[in-house]
Amino acid sequence: MRKELLISALAVLAAAACSKVDDIPSPSVRSGNNTKVDFDISVTREGEAIPQERQGARTKAGDDGYNSTMNTRLGFGLIGIDYDNHAVVLDNEYIGSNGEQYSTYFDQLYWDQIDADKVSFSAYYPYVQEVTYGDDLNSYAIPFKAADTDAGPLVSRTVEMAVQRLNLIPFEFQHITNDIGYCVCDVTPDKNLQGLIHLRKLTAYNVASAGVFVNDMSLSQGLWMRQGYYRNVVVFEGDAKVGVGSENEKFVGFDTLEEHMADSHRYYSIPDEIEIGKQFVEVVYDIEGFTLNNFHYQPLENQVARYMLYGLLPGNVFVYGRQYTFHLGIDLSSVYQEITFAPSVGDWETKIYEDNETF
Repeated sequence: MRKELLISALAVLAAAACSKVDDIPSPSVRSGNNTKVDFDISVTREGEAIPQERQGARTKAGDDGYNSTMNTRLGFGLIGIDYDNHAVVLDNEYIGSNGEQYSTYFDQLYWDQIDADKVSFSAYYPYVQEVTYGDDLNSYAIPFKAADTDAGPLVSRTVEMAVQRLNLIPFEFQHITNDIGYCVCDVTPDKNLQGLIHLRKLTAYNVASAGVFVNDMSLSQGLWMRQGYYRNVVVFEGDAKVGVGSENEKFVGFDTLEEHMADSHRYYSIPDEIEIGKQFVEVVYDIEGFTLNNFHYQPLENQVARYMLYGLLPGNVFVYGRQYTFHLGIDLSSVYQEITFAPSVGDWETKIYEDNETF
C-alpha cells in the first residue's frame, strides 16, 4: 500500500495542471439561488470520535491523551471530485466559520449543471493557497509551511454524496502530524545530590516543520514528502526546580513544570526519519550550592545535558497521527565525578523513552 501511495505522490507532484468542469461558473458565484452548506465535523483518534464537548477553539484538553480539534478561527480547504466525468468540481474552496460553525453558500445553478450522481469530497485543515492534483484525480498534494504545521494539520476521510443533498456534509478529520512533549525529573542516585537541579531551558533541535502531504482520496490515507526544512523549538525557558524520582516527574510547560499534560508546552512536527547525531534535546540547568563532608560546593549555572533521539523509536521513524512524550532524567553524578558516592539503587532507569498514543 505504501508503494501505491508513493507512486500516487510522485504523480501528484509531477502534474502541472488539473482537469475541471469547463464553462460552468464558479460555485461561489451568486445567481440569487444560493444553497447553504453546513459541515458536521468530528476529529477521531484511533477511529473513536472525540466528544463534541471537547471540540471547539481549544487545541489542548484533558489528561487522557491529545484531544486537539480545529481552531474555528482558521478556515479549511474543500475539494470535490466528479469521477464520472473525471473532473475537479471544487478546486480548493475556502471554508470559513462564524467562530463556532463552519458553513458556506454555493450557487445552485452550478450544481444543477454537473452531470454526476455523486461527488467525492475531501477536506484538509488549515487552508493553504494551492493544492496539486494527480493525473487520475485520486490524490492531491498539500504544501504545508511551518506556520501551517503549528496549527496542527488535519485531513478528512473521503465523503461521497449525491449532488442533490449538499446541505450538510459530514467530515471525519484525522491528525497527520506528531504531537511532541516532555517530562523531566532528577534521577541522581546519591541522596546527597538530589533536589538541587533547576531547569532553565529545554530546546528540541532539528524538528521537521514543513513538507507536502499527499492524500489518497480512494484510501483516505496519505504520506509525507519532507522538504528538508528544520527548526529548533524552545520548549521551556525559565527557572523551575526539578522533582526527584519518577514519582515526582512533571510535564514541561512554557516557563513552569506542570502536573497535567493539558497545561504543558507541546508542539507539532512533520513525521521524520531519525538520523544519528541529528535530532536531539538539549537541557540547560543550574545546580544549587551544597555542603558534603564539610566541603561547600558553589552553585553552578548553565550546565548542559543532551539527549539523542536515535535508537529510541521503532525503525527510527515518527509515525504520523501519533503522540510522543519523552521522559528526561537529569543525573548530577557525571557533573561531580570527583566525589565518591555511597552505593544506592534507584527505581528509575535514566533514559529517554516514548509514550506513544494516537491522538
